[in-house]
Amino acid sequence: MGAVEGAGSQVKSAVRTVELLEFFAGRPGMHSLASVQESVGYPKSSLYMLLRTLVELGWIETDATGTRYGIGVRALLVGTSYIDGDEVVAAARPTLDRMSDDTSETIHLARLDGTSVVYLATRQSQHYLRPFTRVGRRLPAHSTSLGKALLATYTDEQVRKLLPETLEPLTEHTHTDREKLIEELAVIRGQGFAVDREENTLGLRCFGIAVPYRTPARDAVSCSVPVARLTGGHEQMIKDALFDARDRLLLATRRL
Repeated sequence: MGAVEGAGSQVKSAVRTVELLEFFAGRPGMHSLASVQESVGYPKSSLYMLLRTLVELGWIETDATGTRYGIGVRALLVGTSYIDGDEVVAAARPTLDRMSDDTSETIHLARLDGTSVVYLATRQSQHYLRPFTRVGRRLPAHSTSLGKALLATYTDEQVRKLLPETLEPLTEHTHTDREKLIEELAVIRGQGFAVDREENTLGLRCFGIAVPYRTPARDAVSCSVPVARLTGGHEQMIKDALFDARDRLLLATRRL
């Protein structure tokens, strides 16, 4: 009985460790013990011991006072290892480079993770006016062209199970009604690509397309351009580049 209880305690500790790391990963900056405890709800004494252990191991860092905590460098090493070892990211590099050259705009490769998309690779635009997105950034799927392109590869019922009825608004243009979003997903399936019309960032329009090397798709590519620089001809060139990138990525990932 003692062995079973011990195993349960170890599992609980492991779950708390992962939840704690995810807390810091999703909230950049330094946080006091009290604010962390308020968010995660663990007993303060056990939370403190867990934090101290993670600090000693390099997963969590403290400020000069030793009273505030943030994500540590070992988390970066693990994240980098994931990117470096991902076969799709490696196979996509030539296609992302070509798309960047063809459009002169910011290009992204992202993966669906639950109700969010996580950015795996980025090619920054050389224009002075350009969006900024870092690898590892997580954004709601319903507010991005990448996410909507990926959600469109799911059935309506799968989307209903995945997303809540009311969606978080990031701008005044974001879908907040799941059923309205589902109506747009039908349009996306028909035209083959998704558009973010300032739904994630004001002044920015993004065009995304899923790469269906599996069904439903998990990866997508996008092109982001400031509305102030978007013309009809440039928009058509971006759409053509998206379909070309999708076809190239399907060939590149065929043997994976």
